[in-house]
Amino acid sequence: MSQHHKSSNLMLIPNRKRHDYTSLDIQYEEEYGLAWYYMHASPRPCFTSTLLDEIHHWQTHLVNQQDHDIQYTVLASNVSGVFNLGGDLDLFAQLIRSKDREGLMRYAVSCVDAVFRTHTALGSDITTIALVQGDALGGGLEAAMSNEIVIAERSSKMGLPEILFNLFPGMGAYSFLSRKIGVKQAEEMILGGRLYSAEELHDMGVVDILADDGQGEMAVYDYIEKESKKRNGIRALRAAEKYCNPVTYKELADITEVWVDAALRLQEKDLRMMELLINKQSVKVK
Repeated sequence: MSQHHKSSNLMLIPNRKRHDYTSLDIQYEEEYGLAWYYMHASPRPCFTSTLLDEIHHWQTHLVNQQDHDIQYTVLASNVSGVFNLGGDLDLFAQLIRSKDREGLMRYAVSCVDAVFRTHTALGSDITTIALVQGDALGGGLEAAMSNEIVIAERSSKMGLPEILFNLFPGMGAYSFLSRKIGVKQAEEMILGGRLYSAEELHDMGVVDILADDGQGEMAVYDYIEKESKKRNGIRALRAAEKYCNPVTYKELADITEVWVDAALRLQEKDLRMMELLINKQSVKVK
């Protein structure tokens, strides 16, 4: 990329060093200590088992490797109009119909592992950022909220549709929302099942930075420039916040076990509603 950064001293965005998985595109910018990870799962841009495995593999590599000095990560998507559509509903329906509690639990724990690692800065001193460009539904919104900073473009739509098929978002939504916007608003979002604009969520406090369409990446660089000037104090404050009001792994794991038990109680009419949502989302991204 060679466009000019309009409002900072960063000037040019450098060429990015890339590494590709099958559902994840990794790009490093060593000048800024920055790593981008762009999601592009198929056949639907949701959290497939493959995408989750690749996120785990890359996060582990990032923490353990020595060839990059990373201070910032950005979770984003290179699927046009979609950040992430959430859990793998096709897989959910199969596992629920076969009463496969172990399979559901394995998938749920994999999600919890990913959001907890992101929420805890990968066990390191990394600032985690989500850049939402397009729809973020269910687990997609949970994944975004697990980051310390959520940046969203104005046309993005976000929501938690699980209640529409008689379930709830069980991989971090209540934990993150209740701390950011309070219990009452968290419950309203979860039980309402509606889509929110990025601007609405910015006003509520779910989205930290609102960017004009097409300016999301610029907003990331602006944020990094601002934080870099006070990084020591900001990182210390974030650590203090997590001591005062921690989201623990046990909390996330216990809630996701509630989710698994609730999923196994779904009836065929609920699964048909789930499949209608799958079809609607699949048509949208073709």
